[in-house]
Amino acid sequence: MNTTLQARAAYGAEAGAVHTPRATEYRAFARITHRLKSATAADGGPGGGRDMPALAAALHDNRRLWAILAADAADPANRLPPALRARLVYLAEFTRVHSGRVLREGASTEPLIEVNVAVMRGLAGTGGTA
Repeated sequence: MNTTLQARAAYGAEAGAVHTPRATEYRAFARITHRLKSATAADGGPGGGRDMPALAAALHDNRRLWAILAADAADPANRLPPALRARLVYLAEFTRVHSGRVLREGASTEPLIEVNVAVMRGLAGTGGTA
C-alpha cells in the first residue's frame, strides 16, 4: 500500500468532513449540554443523586465555552449585530453566576441546559427544536 492510500485509510472519515465554525460551535454546545444532562439525570433534588465530579467538570467546561463566546462577542471586529453581541455577553455572565449557584447551593442545571439548547437551535437555524 502506498503512502497516499495509507493516508486516505487513516484520515478518510475526518478528511472528508468539512466543519463550519457554526457546526463546530453547535457540536461543542451539544457535547457540554449532554454532559450537564447526564450528570444530573439521577438528581433527586438539591444535591441528591448528582454525579458531582462529572457535574463540576461539565459546569467548568460550560463556563469556559461561554467565556470564549463572550470574549469573541466583545471583540470590536466581531460582525454580529451589537444587540446580539450584548445578549451573548449577558448570557455568559448568567452562566457564570448560575453555575456557582449549582455548585454551592444545589440549584437546578435546567436553566443552563435551556440556554444552551436555545443557542443550539439558533446555530442549527431551527428556532423550534434542536
